[in-house]
Amino acid sequence: MLDKTQAAYKLQRLALEVAECLQGDNADLIIIGIRDSGMVIADKINLLLKQYLSVSVETISVTFNKTKPTDIVLSKPLNFDNKNILLVDDVANSGKTLLYALKPLLNFYPKRIQTLVLVERMHKLFPIKPDFVGLSVATTLQDNIVVEVEGTEVLGAYVS
Repeated sequence: MLDKTQAAYKLQRLALEVAECLQGDNADLIIIGIRDSGMVIADKINLLLKQYLSVSVETISVTFNKTKPTDIVLSKPLNFDNKNILLVDDVANSGKTLLYALKPLLNFYPKRIQTLVLVERMHKLFPIKPDFVGLSVATTLQDNIVVEVEGTEVLGAYVS
């Protein structure tokens, strides 16, 4: 579906879209990466955005059990008031993961919360639609999309 070169191109395009959206906004940006692959993508977006934005950009992670998300933990306690928030994951499927990742932000008053995914599937069960999407794919419910990462690199995405 995506090889390393295509994934890099998509990430560059996504960073440009985010930068364009935040053009002229002087609020700091906090990027929240979800778990493993989402965090790799968040770090890449942060690196790419630094050449376009003059505001402070910080990346943190959020972790939780996807099947029973009772404990949702941010890697660093921050004040999200009046900040732009970009929630990043590898694949959006039902919208459940992105929805639960928003929970810690409900105690704050961010300026804006947007979502970014490398791959979006069309099987929404929760009212979440990513703002920035690298690739939209129509799949069957039985298909599983895997974003392959190694260390700090996105190697690609495939259907398994």
